[in-house]
Amino acid sequence: MTAPVPAAGNVAAGTSPGTAEAEVDNPLSPLLSGFAGSMFMAIGSLGVGWLAPVSELRRLPLFIWMRTEALGVALSIVLLAVGGMLLVRAWLRLGQRVRVWGHGARKATLQAVALWGLPMMFSVPLFSRDVYAYIGQGRLMVEGFNPYENGISALSNYFQLGADKMWTEAPVPYGQLFLWIEQLVVWSTNVHPEASIMLFRAAALIGVVLCIVYVPKLAELHGVNPHRALWLTAANPLFLTNFIASVHNDALMIGLALAGLYYCATRRVLFGLLLVTLSISVKPITIVFLPFIGLLWAGKNASWPRKFVFWGLTAGISLAILYAMSMVNGFGFGWVNGLSAPGSIWIWYAPVGLLGLVVASISNAFGLDGWGLAKWVYDAGKLLAVGLVAWLIFRGDHDRLMRRLTLGFAAVVLLAPMIQSWYVVWLIPLFAVTGIRDDWQVKALYFIVSFFMVYAISDQLEVFPYLQTEDLGLPLALARNAAAIIALMFALYLIFLDPKTKQLFSKPDEPVTTRPVI
Repeated sequence: MTAPVPAAGNVAAGTSPGTAEAEVDNPLSPLLSGFAGSMFMAIGSLGVGWLAPVSELRRLPLFIWMRTEALGVALSIVLLAVGGMLLVRAWLRLGQRVRVWGHGARKATLQAVALWGLPMMFSVPLFSRDVYAYIGQGRLMVEGFNPYENGISALSNYFQLGADKMWTEAPVPYGQLFLWIEQLVVWSTNVHPEASIMLFRAAALIGVVLCIVYVPKLAELHGVNPHRALWLTAANPLFLTNFIASVHNDALMIGLALAGLYYCATRRVLFGLLLVTLSISVKPITIVFLPFIGLLWAGKNASWPRKFVFWGLTAGISLAILYAMSMVNGFGFGWVNGLSAPGSIWIWYAPVGLLGLVVASISNAFGLDGWGLAKWVYDAGKLLAVGLVAWLIFRGDHDRLMRRLTLGFAAVVLLAPMIQSWYVVWLIPLFAVTGIRDDWQVKALYFIVSFFMVYAISDQLEVFPYLQTEDLGLPLALARNAAAIIALMFALYLIFLDPKTKQLFSKPDEPVTTRPVI
């Protein structure tokens, strides 16, 4: 599991140790440009971010102009698109400015997280309105409903809460810990939307801090430079936008899981298992971690009987904790029924989703039940993911156990018919701590971050229905296309034209010398 930890001053790729006068060459420029990008996004959110219909902010003159006038909405779209991609460039440039991945790089990364994340803390929710579903689910709890049996439509005036209509009948897919957080937030704010959002952001911020603390610790265990891993993870625009601007509870989920993995890896298994179980009680997807923790607990060179004993202990302790939590309010394991509730069933850029679309289109052309056959494709993808996880559980070196966990978790995400950008953010810290080489691997990450930022910028915009009339001519499709074109043009500039960043996406002239031990 562990490998020799490299010196904190590992030299960045393509840099000679003798030429380094400072660990980071003038980090102020990318720090400020990233702050400007984040500010642009925060200002743009006033016009096209998600507000609850009942929100008092809709009555303020600035919000009225930015949300109900075509010029205000257009300005918001431009600021959002340019700001998001400016943040991507700042992240890339900060990495380029590092001469030595030492404590100076860590300081610059933490400054970036603070500067770039601060405006997002006060933005209108962007790229997702899941936080309004959290508010509705919390109100269900406060009013005495079982959220595992009732959708938000059980509430009076539920449509004023701002949640996506898919949540109106869907049961909650979250575990007990997050239900309690939802209940506490809504009870303490008396269902005030903006106050609730700030408290949910505070909960997400706890997850962000856990990632900042434990990503470097886990990286050191694997002989991976901790400061580079922190930059790849915490300063990453996808990480910041999904966990702070979008207010996703996934921040708390992955933060608890990483902390738990660290303690399990350092022989404090019971405490680590408790933290991973708390992660499961936020979003149950991290239950995938349990069999790998059992192997970690069993130890290197463990016999098969010993492995099965510790698998049983791991599962038994975790399920006992979850059962005890479920008995407090009597809701039990209702989240199992809600796991299939959220989100669309497929999306075009997910490999399995695209394959299902092709099968459905061809089958419908021949008069067959295309979408019925597509469902078989989606189920096959899920079965393949389960099979790959099982293979990685039973086969592989103990020293690569965390990498095996990472690949198994990636299989669950990538073989699903629906992949959201925050699903990708689950994987980034796990790959970062087990080694992202400075070759095609890190280039793939750059492309992935660029793609999902472009997609997020154009995917979910709130455009006032009044503006979508023929007279005013600003339909939602036009707004989304405009945002996509601006962001895509900026991304293409970064990849092909920008004299500073285009080299990151091209093949290096010199062979890669920084290859972390995994």
